Amino acid sequence: MAELRVGEEMRSRTPNRRLNCSFGEPVVNSPGKDEQSLAMPFCGSIRGGMRPGKKITIMGIVAKEADSFDVSLTCGCGDVALELTARFEDRRLLRNAHVSGSWGEEETAITFFPFIAGQPFRLEIHCEHERFRVFVDGQPLLDFYHRVRSLSAIDTVHINGALTLTKLN
Repeated sequence: MAELRVGEEMRSRTPNRRLNCSFGEPVVNSPGKDEQSLAMPFCGSIRGGMRPGKKITIMGIVAKEADSFDVSLTCGCGDVALELTARFEDRRLLRNAHVSGSWGEEETAITFFPFIAGQPFRLEIHCEHERFRVFVDGQPLLDFYHRVRSLSAIDTVHINGALTLTKLN
């Protein structure tokens, strides 16, 4: 699994966004009943960057009045290798990448929308040679083919939106 480090700040939600990240201690366990959830928005580093065989596991609880949330894998404060945006109003999961100053073609096709307001989820992003494979609650959901070619440069994860983050590995 990818080792992640916690950060304090998150990117703005503009098309020409720039990321501002600061890092703290590693996240290793989910909070217990007396502990608090991880701070949102979340920004953390992926030690050594991504590579085939690495995976990121995100566990959380969707807010009861959820509108959207997003998960992004980025190259520091530059290119966005993968941005997943869950939109509850129209039950869509949007995917895209921002490489060399421009957004690519957005992908939207999924067989089912796996997130339910007020319910917990487990999202896994597996890095393979040619693609990211995304699973929710153990079920394969989608493949996103790499648009950033240097996988090791993908070294930051950002999470923002209508959810409580409980564990990140």
